[in-house]
Amino acid sequence: MYRGFRSPPNDHTAYEKDLMELLYWRDLKNSGIVFGASLLLLLSLSVCSIISVLSYVALAFLSVTISFRIYKGVLQAIQKSDEGHPFKLYLEQEVSLPDDVVRKYSDVALGRVNTAINELRRLFLVEDLVDSLKFAVLMWILTYVGALFNGLTLLILGLVAMFTCPVVYEKHQAQIDHYVALVRNHVKDVVGKVQAKIPGAKKKEE
Repeated sequence: MYRGFRSPPNDHTAYEKDLMELLYWRDLKNSGIVFGASLLLLLSLSVCSIISVLSYVALAFLSVTISFRIYKGVLQAIQKSDEGHPFKLYLEQEVSLPDDVVRKYSDVALGRVNTAINELRRLFLVEDLVDSLKFAVLMWILTYVGALFNGLTLLILGLVAMFTCPVVYEKHQAQIDHYVALVRNHVKDVVGKVQAKIPGAKKKEE
């Protein structure tokens, strides 16, 4: 297929390493929590609107905190203790995003967006005919995918794939690499034949 969005030449950032740790299930607890919560959210959105889902989540959280607040208040009244607000420790903590973290992820996001814009410009303005043809074929395939699945279903399938494919690949890397190499060679042969027959399709040598 087409070369895709080319990543900046920088090394993996900390957040990318953390993401890999989650996707490869290095910490079962953290990966399970992230995967379960994300899947539950997407499944909820497939049944209810985002406003309803957010409202139900807020109500559930408030039910817990209000019930606990009342319970501690009654307990303190019975025991005649003066422990104060049960959430005082959390209320006194500063809740804010560190400036360096915001700048870091903003720079990463900006780099990705700029790379995507430049790549799309290259594809739509046909800098390389073969890559633009591959991109056109991909878009044509996606029209059929879009007719079969809505965006939310694709997100759910993508989430499941993100948390399963890396583990499967890690366990069966040799076999998968073998078949991927066969497919790549076949595609390369087909592309070579297309390049030979289409005027101006042959890539310039680096």
